[in-house]
Amino acid sequence: MPQTLDAAAVRSWCSLALDALGREREEIDAINVYPVADGDTGTNLYLTVESAAQAVEAVFAAHATRATAPEPTSADAVRAMAHGALIGARGNSGTILAQLLRGMAQVLAPTGSGDGDHPDQGLAPALRRAAELARAAVAHPVEGTILSVASAAADAAGATDAEAGAGATARAAYAGARAALAATPDQLAVLGRAGVVDAGGRGLLTVLGALVRALTGEVPAAPPVSHRRHEAPAPPAPEGGGPEGDGSEGGGPAFEVIYLLEAEDAAVTRLRARLDALGDSLVVVGGDGLWNVHVHVDDAGAAVEAGVEAGRPYRIRVTHFGAAAGHPPEQVQRAVVAVVPGEGLAGLCAEAGATTVLARPGEPPASGELVEAIRRAHAREVVLLPNDAALRHTAAAAAEQARSEGVRVALIPTRAAVQGIAALAVHQPDRRFDEDVVAMTSAAGATRYAELAVAERQSWTMAGICQAGDVLGLIEGDVAVIGADLAATAEAVLTRMLAAGGELVTLVLAEDVPDTLADRLERYVREGHLAVDTVVHRGGRQSVPLLVGVE
Repeated sequence: MPQTLDAAAVRSWCSLALDALGREREEIDAINVYPVADGDTGTNLYLTVESAAQAVEAVFAAHATRATAPEPTSADAVRAMAHGALIGARGNSGTILAQLLRGMAQVLAPTGSGDGDHPDQGLAPALRRAAELARAAVAHPVEGTILSVASAAADAAGATDAEAGAGATARAAYAGARAALAATPDQLAVLGRAGVVDAGGRGLLTVLGALVRALTGEVPAAPPVSHRRHEAPAPPAPEGGGPEGDGSEGGGPAFEVIYLLEAEDAAVTRLRARLDALGDSLVVVGGDGLWNVHVHVDDAGAAVEAGVEAGRPYRIRVTHFGAAAGHPPEQVQRAVVAVVPGEGLAGLCAEAGATTVLARPGEPPASGELVEAIRRAHAREVVLLPNDAALRHTAAAAAEQARSEGVRVALIPTRAAVQGIAALAVHQPDRRFDEDVVAMTSAAGATRYAELAVAERQSWTMAGICQAGDVLGLIEGDVAVIGADLAATAEAVLTRMLAAGGELVTLVLAEDVPDTLADRLERYVREGHLAVDTVVHRGGRQSVPLLVGVE
């Protein structure tokens, strides 16, 4: 086995960590009681490591095509692992793990080090930098968490002989982390009451154990045993304090907001202060212009807006905790999972109680993302709104997978975001599941939809030949109007849609569309159709300038 952390060892580490977290995911989920007892720490860590492993595999695949350098260097692999974890980080612990890996990369593959190998830069200094960087990323560090375990691993690694080698250093780090994890119930009262060790720290121990195996081939000692295993987290008693969570397991914030952010350092400093005032469990990791932001808040829209002011947020994920923080996840009877085309609608749908999946322009979500969102909803019953005709088969595959896991899933074949908004508006989780699904399906089906897009090239359409730059009015997916002006084309689309009647017009504007367009269209509807109301929403960075719905 290799005794240095070369590229092959990094690849093996990622693979072994992913396999181990896959086996232990449910057990880690079951002991997740802090900072929010939402039972997803193991899943979030698995998804974070999965993204890291995919990034490393992509680097190996790219080098395999090169005759001069068929394999990546250690620096290539370490940087890929850290970057993959950053862009794929999920949840509180996953975000902290991404920062730990970033800290290691700063030592093992420092910026400006070129393309050479640096496997012997020092695993112990790398673990020390990792622990320091992770602690600095958390707004209010708490002992008895993954941060304590990371610090203990670094301390133990630093106490080894400098000549001992990476394998011996990894063994020492694992032993230190294992001892620290066993002590977490004595450091954090909520863990002691529940009879469990910290879930995030438990996941980090699994990752460190995989590092030991990658470097030495040895299987490290088993993790400390919790008093209660393979059960849903019990609701702990309320406890004061301030987080990494504020300790408010009984009655914490309603939403988890996560997004990637392109921003300058100064803007991120201001963002930290604003988000810290909005909520808790604040973790901001990254650097060099790319950041991963995680926070628990009551006002999801404000958290997203803060990101917009700081830079360019994307891959926005808003999760509604469903029940008050600290209640067992299985107590949530029903949830709605909705795919949305922009962060503005993500905030809107989340505030209505939905778990959202952001469909980025040109990057439709895969079935795995939808399955993961269904799992995050922690409900016995889930209504799935794909909100895109092209996602029909993807959503069906996700629903089938969720059903095999014991979740009752109803797929409403919404073909546009405005249909999803209409369905969500009539959602009533307290009525019978079938009745709720029928009402939501009826509302979606009664909503005609359209979108205004800009032609990228000359082409034939059902409305004639369009040129690049023309404004296209698509009704129910077909081009019905071709114009040169967004407002005039939108009016023509509304005329056609309202000719068949309607009671409510919904307009969803992209972030760069001026408010004057909404004002003009509202006047147009009011003057021509006195009995029709108009509602305007901001969709954020969506793929088209305007979405239209008529109910």
